Amino acid sequence: MRVKQLQTNFNVRLRYRHFPLHPDTPPEGLTLEDLFAGRNIDIPAAQTQLQHRMQQEGLPYGNRTHTFNTRLAQELAKWGERETGELAIHDALYQAYFVNNVNLADIDNLVQITNDFGLPADKARAALTTGRFRTAVDADWERSRLLGVTSVPTFVTGKRALVGAQSYEVLATFLQAAGARPRTPPAHSNGPPQP
Repeated sequence: MRVKQLQTNFNVRLRYRHFPLHPDTPPEGLTLEDLFAGRNIDIPAAQTQLQHRMQQEGLPYGNRTHTFNTRLAQELAKWGERETGELAIHDALYQAYFVNNVNLADIDNLVQITNDFGLPADKARAALTTGRFRTAVDADWERSRLLGVTSVPTFVTGKRALVGAQSYEVLATFLQAAGARPRTPPAHSNGPPQP
């Protein structure tokens, strides 16, 4: 994945900020046909194109039939980041949504994802039912609004933004223009020093 390659090659820290993509989607979700009704979009062709892009990134992509409200999943992601100190919960949610077509608006589904991921299901359920991370997601949504984010992915560093899936070279140039420094490759030893 390009983002992981950037993290390997540059001294940068990745932080996910959540964005309200289709926030009015009902809890049961919408078929893709309903989501794109009246917009003259060839859904099978769009799906094929998206699957091709995902393959280029080394990401799996399933046969999506629906879009689901991801607000609770965003709250779960905030909780998961706090619980583990890592961002890997996002990979589990990606797999559920884009590969397995799981309704991420359903708390039971989110708790199952959490359990499968190896985090305590009871704590996840409590975080979701109490809305413990609602304010944190609200803050992300507001930040996205203030930055003028209108689609995902959007890469932001400082006051610069780059919208859409980009090549590694474009992303690397973007980071360097913002002052990111390449990591120094480790020194390799070819054995003991020679006299």
